[in-house]
Amino acid sequence: MRNPRHNRRGFTLIELVLAVGVCAIVVTAVGGVFFSAVRLRESTTRTVDEALPLEQAVVIVRRDLQGLMLTPSTNKVMAGDFRVGDITSFGLSQNVSIEMYTTTGTLHENEPWAEVQRVTYGLRDPADRTQPGKDLIRSVTRNLLSTVTPTPSDQLLLGGVNTLEFECYDGSQWRNTWDTTQSDTNLPVAIRLRLQLSGSTPDDARRQQPIELLVAIDPQISTNLTQDVDTQ
Repeated sequence: MRNPRHNRRGFTLIELVLAVGVCAIVVTAVGGVFFSAVRLRESTTRTVDEALPLEQAVVIVRRDLQGLMLTPSTNKVMAGDFRVGDITSFGLSQNVSIEMYTTTGTLHENEPWAEVQRVTYGLRDPADRTQPGKDLIRSVTRNLLSTVTPTPSDQLLLGGVNTLEFECYDGSQWRNTWDTTQSDTNLPVAIRLRLQLSGSTPDDARRQQPIELLVAIDPQISTNLTQDVDTQ
C-alpha cells in the first residue's frame, strides 16, 4: 500500500509564478482605474471651483439690472440716475463701467435704510500683481441720505478679468454709453454685459470665449409727487 503522504500534491514553481503574475495584472488594473477616478474627481472639483465664482457674479449682476430704478428729475432724494461708460462715480477714487440705482438692498433691523442702493461695477488691479487680469469689483452705497460723502462697500466678485463692457439697447441700436443726467431721459430697453476672462497663458487668453449676459429692462419709476385727478 502507498503511503498517503505520497498522494499530496503541492503547487509547482510555474503555478506560483503564474498566480503571482495574474495577481500583479489585476492589482495594476485596479490601481489604474482607482487613480483615474481620483484624477477625474480632482479635475471635476477644480472645474466646478473655477466656474462657481463666475456663476455667482453673473447672478448678482442680473439681479441688480433687473431691479433698476430711475427717479424723475423732480425727485432726486432716494434714487438717482443711470450711467454707462468710463464714468466717475460719487465716493469712488477710480472710474467704473456702470452706475445704477437698484432695489436689491437687504433690509436689516439695525440699518434704517430702504432697499434702494447705489451700485457700481468696475475693474481694479489685483492685490497680487502676479495674477493675470484684473478684479471685478461691485461697490454698494446704502445710506443715500447721508449728509457727508458715504464710503461704498466693495465686494470682490471675480478675478482674472481682462475686459468689462456694458452696452445699452435704445430700441434701434446698441450703445456703449448712457447717461440720464444728459440727453438720455429713460432707461434702455435692454443691457448687455460682456466679460473677457484672462487665461494662465497668452494662448489660453486668445482661446477664451467672452461671457455675455443679456437682461431686458422693466423700468421702475419712483416718485413721491402727488397729482390732482379731475374726476369730472
